[in-house]
Amino acid sequence: MQYNFYDLAKLLIIDTALEEAIVALSKDGKIIAELKNKETHSHASFIQVAIANLLTEQQMAIGELDAIAVTLGPGSYTGLRVGLATAKGIAYTLQKPLIGLSTLSALATAAIQVAPNTLEPPVQIFAMIDARRMEVFGAIFDASCSPLVQEQAMLLDQAKWDSLIHQSTFCIGNGLEKTKAFSSAHKVTYLEGHYTSQILLEMAMAKWSAGQFEDLAYAGPNYLKEVYILQHK
Repeated sequence: MQYNFYDLAKLLIIDTALEEAIVALSKDGKIIAELKNKETHSHASFIQVAIANLLTEQQMAIGELDAIAVTLGPGSYTGLRVGLATAKGIAYTLQKPLIGLSTLSALATAAIQVAPNTLEPPVQIFAMIDARRMEVFGAIFDASCSPLVQEQAMLLDQAKWDSLIHQSTFCIGNGLEKTKAFSSAHKVTYLEGHYTSQILLEMAMAKWSAGQFEDLAYAGPNYLKEVYILQHK
């Protein structure tokens, strides 16, 4: 089925990938309501209540939704599972499209919006999410948000840093603190911005226009590395 960009009326956005969870509703390409939760360990209990409250506030029935957008990661293992399970459940029940979004692409988009006048080529954006110790989930993008280095789990040290920083670089994301001790022959700028529900909506609308939807049967979180689960003795 082909979907027209301008047919998108009502969209539910779910993001539980990182420390702050976002649940938002859009209508006609604009965010009309959103709720946030900054208590990482309570995203599971927050998300269902937030969706119900937003729908009630906007006097909208859940069946009126045209699509569900959700961040697939990388990010918190638990958070990604919670968000995707909810999004898939709603999409399956309503038989509506599921749109998957990248947290690293969203961070790169935020960087472009935070520092648009200084992102003159040659420049790159290093989006990174803390993955504990000296590891990050990262990707590098150009000034138009096209990937230069694909999303991956990276163990950072000076040698790895040197292999990635070939030109002026803007760093964004909660993993950037790990890189501040590294030296560089190129200018490195650290941005404190974060993506918003509006950025997630713009990404979702672009995928809607292109008809890029997830297969509900196979859509899964983008962990970027294997999940280790300890067996109880």
